[in-house]
Amino acid sequence: MMLVISIIMGGCKSTKKLSEVTKAEEIELPFSDAKYKTDKDFFRAVQTGISPDLSTSRKIALQNAKTELASNVQTVIKAVTDNYTNQRTVNDRQEFENKFEELSRQVTNQQLSDVKVIGEKSFKETDGRYSFWIAIEMSKDILLKSFQGQISNDEKMKLDFDKYLYEKVFEQEMEKFLNR
Repeated sequence: MMLVISIIMGGCKSTKKLSEVTKAEEIELPFSDAKYKTDKDFFRAVQTGISPDLSTSRKIALQNAKTELASNVQTVIKAVTDNYTNQRTVNDRQEFENKFEELSRQVTNQQLSDVKVIGEKSFKETDGRYSFWIAIEMSKDILLKSFQGQISNDEKMKLDFDKYLYEKVFEQEMEKFLNR
């Protein structure tokens, strides 16, 4: 009887410890406020990098943030290109779409060198490594102007390009992107 009671008591103790261990603790991540999220004026990205070297952790974080930013820009530009070409009568639709996508990659890559850092935080982890958080942004208007400038340099694309319609479609796709 004592053996059964001790087994039950031991089981209760381990259950309590198990439930304490499985409780998740919520943590607040750096730069999680709304001002660090993409909005109607700026594409933004927040990322982290971890390394035994502080400067390397910053480089990793910046590269990760630029990759995320470029991916988000490409998502919007692809949707804009698809919708824009569907609303326009373009002689060679496929060639036009391919040129647009190539141009958008080129412009995005150029603009990524001019992103603005809007926040940085570094932490020394318990294992001695550094974690670095970075928040960056890129102006939607500068991206659009750069894109339109590249189009005006291509005579064939310029003939098929309606700046007003493109901006209108771009704004619609930004709204969809923000509300996803």
